[in-house]
Amino acid sequence: MKRKKIISYVWKKLPESSFKRLMRSFFYNKEDFIYRSKNVFTDIYAGKTNLWGQEESKSGGGSTMQATEILRNQLPLIIEKYAITSMFDAPCGDYNWMKAVDKKCSYMGGDIVPEMIANNQKLYGSSHVQFKVVDITKDILPKVDLIFCRECLQHLSYDSVKKALENFKKSGSTYLLVTSFSKTWRNYDIYDGDYRALNLRKKPFCLPKPVLVIKEDVIATLGFDKSMVLYKLDSI
Repeated sequence: MKRKKIISYVWKKLPESSFKRLMRSFFYNKEDFIYRSKNVFTDIYAGKTNLWGQEESKSGGGSTMQATEILRNQLPLIIEKYAITSMFDAPCGDYNWMKAVDKKCSYMGGDIVPEMIANNQKLYGSSHVQFKVVDITKDILPKVDLIFCRECLQHLSYDSVKKALENFKKSGSTYLLVTSFSKTWRNYDIYDGDYRALNLRKKPFCLPKPVLVIKEDVIATLGFDKSMVLYKLDSI
């Protein structure tokens, strides 16, 4: 028992790497995830589990101003380059960092948590910024120039990821800007609400080479290779 604890301690102290992710993909047991419920994301945002506990943003450490510096600078350039006039951001979370982006297009934020959406609409809603309760895996999505889906699919099961991608295409939108982890060699399945660094170019998704890649340059433990990848939805 003591030996197992020592091995576990040493493993956790090792820096994140492609090899470490590969080993995790073989030994990970999704049944160990204890926060399984139909309202898992509502529970997380409401603080019942404190799973993503972070003082600045209820959406977690990846949604702080510091963690999004590169993306906040790059997103306006993408909007201009690809002539984006309408954008759907799902999940929009608490809109912590996105409010600082000079978007210059109509914006709709979607999230599965009603309380979050109500608060966003109250604080930030305007003629060009709207918020809507939406489940990206099954609800009808707006047809826009750009669907922005950051730090979402890595928290969803294979089944939910496939449904979300199919729903994005079904919307008739033009582009998808989505999170992917390029140095993950092998994906594995999880329950909704859990986490793994998902590479959308690997099985079972096998998406093609993206039009554009934005390396977020995150130094965080699990996100050393986290990128936003741009696709034309009719190509996936």
